Amino acid sequence: MSPSCPCGSGALLAECCGRYHTGAPAPCAERLMRSRYSAYVLGLTDYVVQTTLPAQRSALDRDSIAAWSASSTWLGLDVEASEVMGGVPEHAFVTFVARWHDGATEHAHRERSAFVQSGGRWYFLDPTVPMKASRNDPCPCGSGSKFKKCCSAYL
Repeated sequence: MSPSCPCGSGALLAECCGRYHTGAPAPCAERLMRSRYSAYVLGLTDYVVQTTLPAQRSALDRDSIAAWSASSTWLGLDVEASEVMGGVPEHAFVTFVARWHDGATEHAHRERSAFVQSGGRWYFLDPTVPMKASRNDPCPCGSGSKFKKCCSAYL
């Protein structure tokens, strides 16, 4: 029997975030965000990287992601809001609080994360990773729009 999903949905892992971890596309930004939290809990560093906008992946520190994931005791996730902004490509925000213990201190991190849908998949827009595009360049999400009119507006 599959364990409960770490994302807090109350569903079994295999019926919830587990299907996204094994390749099914998340149907919305909130499901992607929940599956990313679950990936941190489960130590699925590759999934965290693969669900970040492809143009930002090379700048991610895989070792740091893996170390933080492994050294933390994950205490829960609370989703406060999910806003679909629409547009082409579709963008969304998910506001959440993630809680964890690092061996010394309990932490709570509140964030309003941005997401974009590209090629039928949702991706996290990481605000800590600069995009290599100027305002008038094509957007790195592949939309064909200028960066300033697309993902730049959500970072």
